[in-house]
Amino acid sequence: MSDQTEKPGIVVTGASGRMGQMLIRTVLESDRARLVGALERPGHEWIGRDVGEAMGGAALGLRVSDDPLEAFARAQAVLDFTAPQATVEFAALAAQARAVHVIGTTGLSGDDLKKIAAAARHAVIIRAGNMSMGVNLLVKLVRTVAETLGEEFDIEIVEAHHNRKVDAPSGTALMLGQAAADGRGVKLEEVSDRGRDGITGARRRGDIGFCSIRGGDIVGEHEVMFIGRDERISLRHVATDRRLFANGALRAALWGLSRKPGEYDMLDVLGL
Repeated sequence: MSDQTEKPGIVVTGASGRMGQMLIRTVLESDRARLVGALERPGHEWIGRDVGEAMGGAALGLRVSDDPLEAFARAQAVLDFTAPQATVEFAALAAQARAVHVIGTTGLSGDDLKKIAAAARHAVIIRAGNMSMGVNLLVKLVRTVAETLGEEFDIEIVEAHHNRKVDAPSGTALMLGQAAADGRGVKLEEVSDRGRDGITGARRRGDIGFCSIRGGDIVGEHEVMFIGRDERISLRHVATDRRLFANGALRAALWGLSRKPGEYDMLDVLGL
């Protein structure tokens, strides 16, 4: 067996999207993995085309497919930054193939998460609202600060993304909110304040507020503010290139190859 075929095979879903193309480039540039599949939804104009040519480059000898079952059967891992409905379907199919499923999809419902958890009984699933090392370090810091400070400090989370993002708050903002809630020992759903419009009344003590900004080509910016009476602590992360998410996703996939079935996150991958 050649060195190339000994490398774990990776399938990228949502191949035509900005994140999908970045994932494909990251796998192609890696010396630790090989691209064995590129998926798009049925009827998409890329179906049947060489993925390299569809991306505006040289032919790679690999055609874009709409058959996840066939693609996953040839893969050791799946990188999936698509939409909730597709991700739930991919989770079941990846579990059948015993492939590591790395999920960067956001906007998942409680029912979606239950189905993903069921799939994780049979295969490794690594799910995170953000794959970057910096953000996951920020999650740890937010939990620590929230645990240290009392409710006299109001917590506000501000996130900004490009104008094509379809869900709000972002998955990363919710990760940060969960970290703050965990630090305080409360349930996020009971203290989350996601919308203010009109006469809302005074801010409720202990709430965790969220604000979403959408505009232009912002890759991702997140700030967590702990606001007291006479002082304010602000923790902030700015992403300037989607490559950092793709690098994190590939790192997660390779990490997951040696793990037992179960659901993991980037804190596990990074040893945090």
